[in-house]
Amino acid sequence: MMIYVNGDTRDFADNCTVAEVIVALELTGKKIAVELNKEILPFTQYDSRTLQANDRLEIVHAIGGGQDDSFVLAGATFQSRLLVGTGKYKDLEETRLAIEASGAQIVTVAIRRTNIGQNAHEPNLLDVISPDKYTILPNTAGCYTAEEAVRTCRLGRELLGGHKLVKLEVLADQQTLFPDVAETYIAAELLVKDGFDVMVYTNDDPIAAKRLEDIGCVAVMPLAAPIGSGLGIRNPYNILTIVENAKVPILVDAGVGTASDAAIAMELGCDGVLMNTAIAAAKQPILMASAMRKGIEAGREAYLAGRMPRRRFASASSPIDGLFF
Repeated sequence: MMIYVNGDTRDFADNCTVAEVIVALELTGKKIAVELNKEILPFTQYDSRTLQANDRLEIVHAIGGGQDDSFVLAGATFQSRLLVGTGKYKDLEETRLAIEASGAQIVTVAIRRTNIGQNAHEPNLLDVISPDKYTILPNTAGCYTAEEAVRTCRLGRELLGGHKLVKLEVLADQQTLFPDVAETYIAAELLVKDGFDVMVYTNDDPIAAKRLEDIGCVAVMPLAAPIGSGLGIRNPYNILTIVENAKVPILVDAGVGTASDAAIAMELGCDGVLMNTAIAAAKQPILMASAMRKGIEAGREAYLAGRMPRRRFASASSPIDGLFF
């Protein structure tokens, strides 16, 4: 006979019991709850309750919160919405431990000239953050023209064996490290035409963000505040407007200082946050990496939950009916 199990049809012997279905589904001994035809079935009745054709069973179990809340970037699925950089740590061991504590799956690296005289036995960054474990994101930090950025991305692709995912940033000056948006447009167009999957750093301008999306960037990364400033999100309504109008992932990049900043970005609906200095410059970077991970998760859950509306005046949480005075 045919019955429905979690919405799918399955064939079982006539007059089989719920217990026999559980055995057939290899759920014996598992912590589950069963609903039969929209009524909860106590586990003490599994052996005695026989099923009829077209009965409907729902079998559920518990999972960790947010377990299936992944996001897609350039065709790849990621569980962690925290992206981290690798600069400013005291040594490679601290880098490794902080990245592990962050739970990040995407790690950015800068591309620089190799030191020809370097000791052959000196550890390499890619030995610490293996491409087998992490998605390595070459970035164009330190580039001030579109030409420099494109050359850097091409070298990064060669370094990582044809890797197409890159983080583009073209800076305007050394003091503010704000993006040169005009040069960023040029570089983005060239890189997209060259087959790169471009994640692009820009200012918190909704118009610029939309244009970069239209150029073909796979993710747009507006700044929260100047790079390395730790000031947090200065223009939340700009970020919100960017999120509301986007059809690609939006990730806040630069300016985050602490876990509450990361949570705010996620509560605005951002798909993720990229940070480096906020972790590396903390007094205890490994502990801060763990805090950032939790801040991202809390902010995302709050966004999904939907916050209560803001009110000008108080609204009592306890009913006033039945007061005895």
